[in-house]
Amino acid sequence: MNININDIKNGMTILVDGSLCQIVEFQHVKPGKGPAFVRIKLKNLKTGSTVEQTFNTNIKFERAHIDKKPMQYLYKNGNNFVFMDTNTYEQVEISESLLEEEKKFLKENLELQINFYNGEIIGVELPEKIEFEVTDTTDATKGNTTNNAMKDATIETGYVIKVPLFINQGERIIVSTRDGKYSSRA
Repeated sequence: MNININDIKNGMTILVDGSLCQIVEFQHVKPGKGPAFVRIKLKNLKTGSTVEQTFNTNIKFERAHIDKKPMQYLYKNGNNFVFMDTNTYEQVEISESLLEEEKKFLKENLELQINFYNGEIIGVELPEKIEFEVTDTTDATKGNTTNNAMKDATIETGYVIKVPLFINQGERIIVSTRDGKYSSRA
């Protein structure tokens, strides 16, 4: 299905020169002289690279239909992560290289979405916020009473994040998967 450039939205998946891309952000520009154009930041869903391109306002894109399937993360098997369809119990393995950013948030039994394009896995969609146990923290520096003072904490996946000084080992916290930052206590 073709869509007009004026109908694009952030997060939409389109085909650009045969490559499967997701629109990260876009901006309509109307200069004082010359025709209007659209500047789009695109993420290539196969390679993970992000590029910025400009297009005339009269261009059309082919919209790519992405299938989303709810799945559950089970375990890591070598360099692959194993997921299970909660309806059919069918298991799929995804290479670690395809999950560069997401792997730091994967914990057993986590419910998420796996995205498919023409039957091929192109990535996973994590929940916006996930609850983790703090497995290790550094001690707060004595006398550090500045506003928003933070310290390092390791969560159960091994990922290290900054948390407020009052968070201790063994506590459960909520982490935002969008930016990888502490959100709140659980």
